[in-house]
This record gives sequence, structure tokens and C-alpha cells, in this order.
Amino acid sequence: MIAAMGLSAYLGLFIVSFGAATVLPLQSETILVGLILSGEFSLAGLLLVASAGNVLGAVCNWGLGRCIERFRDRPWFPANASSLERAGKWYRRYGRWSLLFSWMPIFGDALTVLAGTLREPLWSFLLLVAVAKTGRYLALAAATLGSQAVIGLL
Repeated sequence: MIAAMGLSAYLGLFIVSFGAATVLPLQSETILVGLILSGEFSLAGLLLVASAGNVLGAVCNWGLGRCIERFRDRPWFPANASSLERAGKWYRRYGRWSLLFSWMPIFGDALTVLAGTLREPLWSFLLLVAVAKTGRYLALAAATLGSQAVIGLL
């Protein structure tokens, strides 16, 4: 019974972290902090699960961006041509390094879709997004427990 509860906590964290990286209005940070403060789960495990879910959610955004371009002339498309052009110029100006800001709420989700639209290679996308999103969760854990506690628990 206890093992099932632990598994469901990790699974729930993964699902919410995945959804939070997409356009769904979810917050993974509150769940992660709650699970950290409970003291019942491995900090490294929680960080790994939250990071993996969030990165995979961003990969879904990247994939959406790869195929969304074909719908740009539809009336329901959420951005007009000039907005897309401005976003494309911005991304080309700052390049793939802007993906280090993919951890930011709202802006980061749009950035991951834009990276897919502009054909950012998956390898560089994964590397930079994983660094950004894992870094955010590490900073959150450090803010929750103190940096020395995080280093000691990892």
C-alpha cells in the first residue's frame, strides 16, 4: 500500500510537470515543494521525475511547432503572419541559447513551440531545455530546503 502511494506521488508529479510545460494551466512547483517538505521521498528522485516530465512536455511543444506551420492561414490560428514573423526574427537574433529561458512561465512555453516551428534540431533543444528546466527545479529545492541541504541530499 505504501509503495503504491509513493509510486502514485511520483506519477502525479510527472503528469503535472509534463502538463505544466505545455499550454495547460498547471503548476508543478507547488506539488514538488509539497513532496519535498513531506520528507517521504528521495529528493534526487523528485527532481529527476519533475525534470523528465517537464522536458518531455516541452518536447511536445517542439513537435507541435514542427507541424503547426501548415495551419497558419486558417482563421482559427492563434497568431497572425506579422506576429509569427516578429517571433521568428527574435528567435533568429537570440538563437538557440534563448532556450535557456524555457523555464519561464508562459514565455517559455511559447519559446519551445517557436523553436519547433523554426526547426531547431532536437538534440540542441533537448540539451538546453533540460539544463534550464532542471536548473529551475534545483533552485526551487534549494529555496525550499537551503542550498546545503540540497547538496547533502543529492
